[in-house]
Amino acid sequence: MASPQVIDESPQARTREQKGWYWYDWANSAFPTTVMTVFLGPYLTEIAEQAANGAPFVDVIGFDVRPSAYYSFVVGVAAVCQIVVMLIAGALADHTGRKKEIMGFFAYLGSAATLLMWLVADGAYLLGGVLFIVGQTSFAAAFVVYNSFLPQISTPEERDSVSARGWGFGYLGGGLLLVVNLGLFLNAEAIGISTGTAVRLALASAGLWWGGFTIIPLLRLRNRRGEAAADEGAVRAVALSVRQLGRTIRDLVTRYPLTLVFLLAYIAYNDGVQTVISFSATYADQELRLGETERIGAILMVQFVAFFGAILLGRIAVRIGTRKTVLWSLAGWCGVVAAAYFVPPERPLLFFALGFAIAIVMGGTQALSRSLFSHVIPKGREAEYYSLYEISDKGATLIGSFTLGLALQLTDSYRYGIVSLVIFFVIGGVLLASVNLPKAIRAAGNDVPERI
Repeated sequence: MASPQVIDESPQARTREQKGWYWYDWANSAFPTTVMTVFLGPYLTEIAEQAANGAPFVDVIGFDVRPSAYYSFVVGVAAVCQIVVMLIAGALADHTGRKKEIMGFFAYLGSAATLLMWLVADGAYLLGGVLFIVGQTSFAAAFVVYNSFLPQISTPEERDSVSARGWGFGYLGGGLLLVVNLGLFLNAEAIGISTGTAVRLALASAGLWWGGFTIIPLLRLRNRRGEAAADEGAVRAVALSVRQLGRTIRDLVTRYPLTLVFLLAYIAYNDGVQTVISFSATYADQELRLGETERIGAILMVQFVAFFGAILLGRIAVRIGTRKTVLWSLAGWCGVVAAAYFVPPERPLLFFALGFAIAIVMGGTQALSRSLFSHVIPKGREAEYYSLYEISDKGATLIGSFTLGLALQLTDSYRYGIVSLVIFFVIGGVLLASVNLPKAIRAAGNDVPERI
């Protein structure tokens, strides 16, 4: 049996690894910005409508689905697949110790699926749906393992700033590619290509960007554990990993209840964050009556300002503590949502001001929550716990969407709908403030940082 590899944990080696880790946020952010936020949804709906050729439905593995509902159906299937695969990927990464290889596998599977979206044309809506499901599931699984590197490559005192830099770097990378792709899309006719070709080029470019820049973190990140499962078959390794995951969930309830409360707090306020992000374009269109140019401009502005927001809140956390910074950012979210209620129609400058405020608190809220969670989970099981963290991130938005839909159903007012989301920030903030963080950190077997 091979002796465990000795890892250089000097500050210089750790800094080199951190710099490599940042690049994966830069690489994978192309997928949520270019693919999910802007291009794929409208394009896939259009492809399904072309395939329907005037009929009310298209065939999806034997089911009649309206073209307008097809993308939502695909997103729902992807969400279910993510939950299953993230749990297995996280448990497998911790059980085998091969975090880098597992992250690389899912990153390149996802980037390949995204690159192949170039082929989605001429009514190939089923191909587009399958490629999105593979890409989105792979994105989530790789991100779980990526997050689990954070407590291994940074000291407790460094963690907030390292997480903030990574998150901010991701906003910058995703924003830069989006600028190029939006420029291509808006000037498609001027350069002699169709808008459909411009969309397919944008989607494929996200796959190339993701796969190309993933090389950097894979060269610099290092596995920390011995080859515990090197001699086991793949099926046995997965089975043991899933069994370990069951123990993780039991431990969360019985041994780490304060970590569970933190997760519930995160579910609540992150639900509000994600619902505001996903609903903002609709709010701008339906309630504020803003045009496509204003909405696209706001998306770009948020991407770049969020970079500085993540860095700024990371530095504030070093001074006043992570939890206090997150709580202040949640107060900021409440203020932004409340202010959105009063913005009059056709006032794009006020909408840009709201977007600027969202960008400042958005990156910091997400980055600092990630680093705060790293303190309250046991060493050696980071990927398992981050898989639960990511599931709460992906799944809880359903509650916010339901609340928003219910408010719209009862009041027929987008303004009441948006302001109803304040409750998620309040509940999340109250739960987070109630957690005895030093006790939770010690219970997980970790050292309590000077400021938390």
